[in-house]
Amino acid sequence: MKVMLKGKYGTDKSAAASASATLSAAPAGDLRLKASVTDATFLRCASLDGLSFSLEKPGSLILDFNVPKRDVTFQFMNSVCLAEKLVSLTYRHAWRENRTALDCSVEFDPANKLAVNYALPTGCKVKYVYAHGEMPRRTVLEPSYDLSKNAWDFAVSRKFDGGDSLKATYLTSTKILGVEWSRDSKINGSFKVSASLNLAEQKKNPKLIAESTWNFEI
Repeated sequence: MKVMLKGKYGTDKSAAASASATLSAAPAGDLRLKASVTDATFLRCASLDGLSFSLEKPGSLILDFNVPKRDVTFQFMNSVCLAEKLVSLTYRHAWRENRTALDCSVEFDPANKLAVNYALPTGCKVKYVYAHGEMPRRTVLEPSYDLSKNAWDFAVSRKFDGGDSLKATYLTSTKILGVEWSRDSKINGSFKVSASLNLAEQKKNPKLIAESTWNFEI
């Protein structure tokens, strides 16, 4: 049985201090049962806010039940090889909210991949991924185009020895510039610090978020 604890603190009011926990077990073969809670679950005398359950089969399906919303999300994944290219498909549907999304990605080689996301009612988004260098040192470029917004998004990330990684993003539709630094450690868990800046605002006050994650075996 695995337990994951996550704590987050942000300078912005919408990203104030919060915590969450996920408990996962594999009671039947490769099926995994997960239960997740957040600090909102206990703020008001053990409310149901932030409580969810999911049943997963890695690489095949995920059934997620959101308790406060009473909504079930179905997600099915599959990968096939066509013309010696790996094609991955993911279908998601939220029953009560009636939201549907379809992801398709084609891996031409280990360095080049094309991904297409189509969601109702938001529209279609196309992303190209180019990876330069060998692991663990690798630079990844991810330009994407949102057809519904007629806008480009850009992301570039770099991984270093020792588990450190640095990522920068820019969203042209909202003019938000973001920078993220993270470190993964098998001993101390993972730690992430991110900052975002809205270039469209007159007062350009950066928003900072610090997040830590710990994994345990019980």
